[in-house]
Amino acid sequence: VQLQAFGGGLVQPGGSLRLSCAASGSILSINGMGWYRQAPGKQRELVATISSGGVTNYADSVKGRFTISRDNAKNTVYLQMNGLKPEDTAVYYCNANLMSAASSWYRSYWGQGTLVTVSS
Repeated sequence: VQLQAFGGGLVQPGGSLRLSCAASGSILSINGMGWYRQAPGKQRELVATISSGGVTNYADSVKGRFTISRDNAKNTVYLQMNGLKPEDTAVYYCNANLMSAASSWYRSYWGQGTLVTVSS
């Protein structure tokens, strides 16, 4: 099982980016999916999560600016980021709680991270 994230880059303050993360491999079922971020010198923090039924949860710092969504048919989770601020600069990691053909229980998988830099 592999999670691969795409979409990071350099953007000016106030700009937008869309991150995507696709899970691949022998996947039987995916429960929750989400995005986390880690800024230089800081701990990794939750950005947003989405359940298999589409229930979402956001960090207070991104509410109203970021939108998480998922395509269950494609095993993919997205993060639309609008109104980006310099403090959003971080490596963004996707996460999925899923069951693979190799196990009989759900476990957490992480993507490799994609860098988002917000700067003028």
